[in-house]
Amino acid sequence: MYLTQALHRVVQQHPDRTAVRFGTRSRSFRELIDRIARLAGALQSLGLRTGDRVAMLSLNSDRYLEYQMAIPWAGGVLNPCNIRWSAAEIVYSLNDSGSTIILVDETFRGMIDGLRRDATTIKQVIYCGDEQAPEGTLDYEALIAANAPVPDAVRRGDDLAGIFYTGGTTGFPKGVMLSHTNLMSSGIAMRSDGLATPGGTYMHAAPMFHLADMGVAMPHWIEGNTHSIVPAFNPEAVLDTMARDRVTHVLLVPTMIQMLVDHPAMKQPRDLSALHTIAYGASPISEAVLERAMAALPGVGFVQAYGMTELSPLATLNPAWTHTPEGRKSGKLRAAGRAGHLMEVRIVDANDQEVPRGTVGEVVVRGPNVMQGYWNKPEQTEAALRGGWMHTGDGAWMDEDGFIFIADRLKDMIISGGENIYSAEVENALAQHASVAACAVIGIPSEQWGESVHAVVVLKPGQAGDAEALIAHCKALIAGYKCPRSVDFVEALPLSGAGKVLKTTLREPFWAGRSRNVA
Repeated sequence: MYLTQALHRVVQQHPDRTAVRFGTRSRSFRELIDRIARLAGALQSLGLRTGDRVAMLSLNSDRYLEYQMAIPWAGGVLNPCNIRWSAAEIVYSLNDSGSTIILVDETFRGMIDGLRRDATTIKQVIYCGDEQAPEGTLDYEALIAANAPVPDAVRRGDDLAGIFYTGGTTGFPKGVMLSHTNLMSSGIAMRSDGLATPGGTYMHAAPMFHLADMGVAMPHWIEGNTHSIVPAFNPEAVLDTMARDRVTHVLLVPTMIQMLVDHPAMKQPRDLSALHTIAYGASPISEAVLERAMAALPGVGFVQAYGMTELSPLATLNPAWTHTPEGRKSGKLRAAGRAGHLMEVRIVDANDQEVPRGTVGEVVVRGPNVMQGYWNKPEQTEAALRGGWMHTGDGAWMDEDGFIFIADRLKDMIISGGENIYSAEVENALAQHASVAACAVIGIPSEQWGESVHAVVVLKPGQAGDAEALIAHCKALIAGYKCPRSVDFVEALPLSGAGKVLKTTLREPFWAGRSRNVA
């Protein structure tokens, strides 16, 4: 299996099918693959050798799509840069991965000089924006025009396909090494589970640097579907593009779903009749937000994808039928789903022994989708992959049908007065209050209880902050010991590039100066 395999099939069978739409640009698969082969030739002419890493720092675009396929076509290794990182963090990932070439668009034009100065392994900078290339950089379109197409290098199987850096929500970023088999097996599993249908159009609304988007796009590459792209998530632009391009499938993280269904543009008439499936994942979603989304988009199938970068990225899927009125009676709407095709999932204790059904333990995964390891971090690789299973660090329980229910990120578990409290449950209760737009729950130091439950809340426009009312609301839904004892009101929650709430950032001021961040 190899990433570019689907390109050869689709250009043979449907060369004139629309491959990509971005703004006013539209290209067929024949045109797209010619550009990919020419870009690969350009990279090789610049000195790219088999296994060299090539980075990209850019918003979503059709050129990002070309990058994702041209690098393996040329024999290289992908290293997509997190667009929300600081310059120092980006430099770290470039130096750590040993990237030799980087593509940069107009949004990050101002960072080019600093990258050339501080990223010591970078030899060439390619400017992939629409403006004139800055001095000292190479122009993307000129390179494609000047180079002939080259044959596909056909790196495959266990050959390294990409180094994808984790978002840093649980510690210092690590480069996750994924092979061609890792990525393709995950794509095949999603295709088998119906996340792509023939003749569809997949929208890249989530950031393309993140593996969630690339991973969920993979079954659409396999199917030979059209790719519709927006530069960055904007509710109105997403809705307009969905209607214009007859989008059938899209991946949205929960924060995006909330922004979409609560936006005034959602009430304006548009033809979204082509929309078939919304996949959501990357972080937990509150039932309150999910209910609003399903009400706003009747007839659209919602599918939860649970996983992580280390799993390429899929572990489980919660299918659309559990979200229907009849399916909700099964009680599986709150589940993260069950193991995808080709994958095994277990819930284990601290000794890696499988626990009885209904007991909370750690989610571990085995299959062809599991990463090769962390780049240059053998000890962390060994710890994560002990016994041949990827240890996710997520706490969950499994029902008798094999559906897993995420309790929380294990290190987000709060122990207060000897009781284990899983913040996801508290957050779901808070989110059902009419004044709450978004929230996060953390444990903070308490002399009396060891840790105390603390809520950080973003209010909806025009709402007043009333901590006592929120706490009383929670007490009507969950046990008293689980309810917040204190509340902060903020304008926005800190988010990673993948849209996950950075709880480490929220905890910092409370645990500063202490030897550890839990009681």
